[in-house]
Amino acid sequence: MMQEWFKDAKLGIFIHWGIYAVNGITESWSFYSGGISYEDYMKQSEGFTAKNYDPKDWARLFKKVGARYSVLTTKHHDGVALWDTKMNDWSVVKKTPAGRDLVKPWVDAIREEGLKVGLYYSHLDWSHPDYATIYREDERENLANLKRNRFCHPQGEEDFEAWARFLKFHRGQLRELMENFAPVDLLWFDGNWEKSAEQWKMKELREYLHKFNPNVVLNSRIWGYGDYKTPEQGIPVLRPEGPWEFCVTINDSWGYQHRDKNYKSVRQIIRMFAECIGMGGNMLLDIGPKEDGTIDPEQEKRLLGLGEWINRHEEAIFSTNAGLPTGHYHGPSTVSKDNSVLYLFCFDRPYEDIMVKGIRNKIRKITAVGSGIELKYKKIGGAPWVKIPGILWIDVPEEVIDQDCTVIKVELEGEPDLYRESCHE
Repeated sequence: MMQEWFKDAKLGIFIHWGIYAVNGITESWSFYSGGISYEDYMKQSEGFTAKNYDPKDWARLFKKVGARYSVLTTKHHDGVALWDTKMNDWSVVKKTPAGRDLVKPWVDAIREEGLKVGLYYSHLDWSHPDYATIYREDERENLANLKRNRFCHPQGEEDFEAWARFLKFHRGQLRELMENFAPVDLLWFDGNWEKSAEQWKMKELREYLHKFNPNVVLNSRIWGYGDYKTPEQGIPVLRPEGPWEFCVTINDSWGYQHRDKNYKSVRQIIRMFAECIGMGGNMLLDIGPKEDGTIDPEQEKRLLGLGEWINRHEEAIFSTNAGLPTGHYHGPSTVSKDNSVLYLFCFDRPYEDIMVKGIRNKIRKITAVGSGIELKYKKIGGAPWVKIPGILWIDVPEEVIDQDCTVIKVELEGEPDLYRESCHE
């Protein structure tokens, strides 16, 4: 059963941190795609120090922003674990100057601030000798046309015993995460696509994880056995069915890349966030700390800007559900849990007023969130004899406009009663 805390969370902070921050290159994919040799990629481990890592500072920052949970990359596709795994030697504890478990202090700090703990874990492991030992079933049927990559495809004959050993390694690392950092609130999986659900034994994996914590939330990247959908880098146009979360980078990169200056503005981040919560989803906003554990000032600036806006408009964000269906209002909206208040998010500066269609309810009061200033409104038109409402026009004067996103509070008489017909005659 999906946990209520996740559906109410609205905002999480994603953290991609690993040896790839040393040179500021793409995490794992840079060697998989041939942009750098595997050997040179792994050589970055010599420069990963975490010398200024202060997870308590991170956690305080995330709390200040308004996040309700955070997800840390415990192991990306490169196979380098941020904790002291006993399943192999590829960890920052054994292979880098950091020389210590980086996950435990982060988990403790996140919990201390009252946030939920999420751990990212890559199923696949392009460093493990037993990983590239079998083909996915559909690949096996089309070997002549397969575009091979040595990190995921066998170099010779398939070795099913090696794959069985890899699954044992895979389960062993997950057992470590679930036991060492218990209780884990959320597991954010990645890298399922290179093998099938049957090869991964995903159904059994879900059951296995629930033995450690029956309440752990699992994302969708376990071939249909997860609890929620995870659209990435592109906001859905239509509202996804069921619980969902939009994961997105603060610039163009998941991990820290010093050359990537293409940052989203605070207003753009707020717009994305409002779109997500207006469709009943969460936003998981990603940052990439530097190799020493510090957060780039440009990233922190944007987090704080988002947090300032959230602080001004908390009532329209938390303890709300998805708002009006498409067509009633030109922008996102939310509705209070008791269905008595509608919140309208207005991105652009209105010249006079804003329009809401299809609201049959009588209006008790309309105000601007943050200032509390009461707004004038009127309904024009309509055909009450066939229950067609007029258009609601709300005056939005200059003094209530928020520079990032104005939020209008519409208090209704009764639960929303919406006119949804395409045409009466």
